[in-house]
Amino acid sequence: MAIQDLKYDIRRGADTYSAVYHPRLKAWILKGIIKREEALVWRSGLSGWRRPEELKELKPYFEKRQKEQLRRTKVEKVPSRVPQKEIQNILIIDDEEDLCWLLSSALSSEGYNAVTANTLEHGIALLKEHPDLIFLDLKLPDGDGMDILPIIEKQSPESLVVVISAYGSEERIADASDKGVHGFIDKPFTEEKIVHILKKWSVDADR
Repeated sequence: MAIQDLKYDIRRGADTYSAVYHPRLKAWILKGIIKREEALVWRSGLSGWRRPEELKELKPYFEKRQKEQLRRTKVEKVPSRVPQKEIQNILIIDDEEDLCWLLSSALSSEGYNAVTANTLEHGIALLKEHPDLIFLDLKLPDGDGMDILPIIEKQSPESLVVVISAYGSEERIADASDKGVHGFIDKPFTEEKIVHILKKWSVDADR
């Protein structure tokens, strides 16, 4: 069986995801969604549940992820304008379906109402719900995420906007800030990180 045909059951806490194929699991590891010592995997040929970082075919991706973390020297950019409002309804606009699913699931488990869109067109259609917060990717299949900012300002001006992207130069960040973006978070990130930031906002907003 070729490595790309391998499929796994993945256990994280109380959740078990079945039939996750190797390319998707590889992407989760490289993006930091699956980290060392937080998940177990099962596939044919194993004697039981094992740590993914112990498997020969997965170990290189954990090592690559670790090297990438050491290489990154940019200062993490977190939202600089603390929102002075209650955040309940969240819109995630990102073309990565796995990321949207994982992040929306994590937010829902924390009591937030999270909906997702994988294109600008779908994201614009969901603005009618007037989300309290929008997580916005810059690179989308039908355009640049920056293109939606004037539309958000017109249709849902009370929405807070946080850009999430792996393509954030200093110029892009400055431009986004000038156009009303409340913050910028670099990819890759984990859903735990996003929940942590939202909880910090809630604490700060109450002061």
